[in-house]
Amino acid sequence: MFINTISNSKYGTFKQCKLKYKYKYINRLQEDEGGNTDPLHFGSYIHKILEDGVNATTFGELESLAEEHRSNYKFGSQYDGKTEICIKNFLKFNASLKETVATELPYEVKVKDDIKLNGIIDRVVKGDDGGFLVIDYKTSKREKTQVELYQDPQLQGYCFAIHELYKVPISNIVVAHYYPLTGHLVTCTYGTTQINNYLRNIIDEVWKIRKMKSPDFCASENEFCNWCSYKSLCPIFSDPMTLTQRIEERKTKKKFKKA
Repeated sequence: MFINTISNSKYGTFKQCKLKYKYKYINRLQEDEGGNTDPLHFGSYIHKILEDGVNATTFGELESLAEEHRSNYKFGSQYDGKTEICIKNFLKFNASLKETVATELPYEVKVKDDIKLNGIIDRVVKGDDGGFLVIDYKTSKREKTQVELYQDPQLQGYCFAIHELYKVPISNIVVAHYYPLTGHLVTCTYGTTQINNYLRNIIDEVWKIRKMKSPDFCASENEFCNWCSYKSLCPIFSDPMTLTQRIEERKTKKKFKKA
């Protein structure tokens, strides 16, 4: 299965479950929402406010953005009051930052001659010393530790992208998760050796995908299954005899929606 561009989302999905990768990126099947989508909608909502409000200096400006976008997202009353907390924390955090050079930054950088890495970074800030702070907004309740960030392939990919785009040394790049619900910023830095190891892993995974044939994309039962948007199609959780029929039904629905 030939590919020449990979994202951190594709990389993570392939590592998580080969069959899910096939459904999402090869078959391009529509995903079921299923389960509790409130955290996803609330997270997207807060991301939108922080993205549009990057130059805001008052609570009122961010509150107006929150009201403007609220109807586009669906989440329950358990989130009442949390938007206000996020806005207040973000105002303090935002005031402490220097020059924002990009928000929702799309990137595509070469890993090897025939392999590119792409994605989108929430925010990039340049410091007075010429270094860069790369921020990924997170609205989850649980904060990752600095050790977990140090092992995070998504942030490693962001670090490499900034290194390539802005021609800045790896050692001058700080990556971070910002948690607007708590106001905490968790940061870490990488060494050149670790980023090179990350790139080797990316290349290895791309070649694994290239060598695979359709039957090789097997399901993997793991802790992510309960939240999988393709669970109804999975042979582990459904009747294998109806699998082909369900895939065809989804393809038909997708065509119908486009029409």
